[in-house]
Amino acid sequence: MRIAIYGNTYQDKFFEPLERLFEALAGRNAWVAIDRPFFDYLSLHTTVTPKVNEVIDSGSNFDAAIALSIGGDGTFLRTAEKVAHRGIPILGINTGHLGYLADASVENIDEVVDNIFNGNYKIEERTVLHASTDAPVELINPFALNEIAINRQSSALMMCMHTWVNGCDLTTYKGDGLIISTPTGSTAYNLSVGGPILEPTSNNIVLSPISAHSLTMRPLVLRDDCVINITTNSRAPQFQLSIDGRQFTLPVGSSISVRKADFTVKVIQHTGHNFAHTLRNKLMWGIDSVRS
Repeated sequence: MRIAIYGNTYQDKFFEPLERLFEALAGRNAWVAIDRPFFDYLSLHTTVTPKVNEVIDSGSNFDAAIALSIGGDGTFLRTAEKVAHRGIPILGINTGHLGYLADASVENIDEVVDNIFNGNYKIEERTVLHASTDAPVELINPFALNEIAINRQSSALMMCMHTWVNGCDLTTYKGDGLIISTPTGSTAYNLSVGGPILEPTSNNIVLSPISAHSLTMRPLVLRDDCVINITTNSRAPQFQLSIDGRQFTLPVGSSISVRKADFTVKVIQHTGHNFAHTLRNKLMWGIDSVRS
């Protein structure tokens, strides 16, 4: 089996399970490719000596049956950025804080490897958003698994965002910004501004205003085949466009178009995984505190 491995460079507490991971993969005669920054980190700063067949550099042309993302949700998003368009499913191994996207625990690494080679997992397909703009700015990797957000640059000046859905005038949002979220991203930035939680494989997207200047402006759930066009206006000269945390500065007056990408992110989950369990255990959703 061909396996690609990505990870962050904050793994000081997890050297032992990482060493077991590479030993287990070698014992299974896996073909292993590892992302260059993660390989350099492990080689220079740890006692882990990964046995690899290829080191993945930027622009490398490679293929794999599975990609392992070792870290938190940020690492998972960066892994998706690099492999999703290749159709490679991703298994998140959590060594971060919350690890909402990372389904597997690094402490159970031997079981994780067994499940991979025994096919004891399922694959969920997640919607990806694509952003484009008429601004003279190159949107490097304009794809988002979580969200695309418009944010004001000046804290003192309001943003106006004239919004159309499928060519029909929707409204003008006035406030600090606007979030267009996927179901996967509904528990991220969207949730922090009062947007709804969506089941992650549903065929919807959410528009959620940030600090709206009108109480009638509420989050709106749309079909994910809608095309959303936004034209910005403000007394400030610029604003920020965020694509899964990647920041771009655009001139006010620019138009942005958001639509569903022509590929999905394939997320590996263990066979017993269910959405309600994740909400309760990762987000403490619906859990009452007990006072003695």
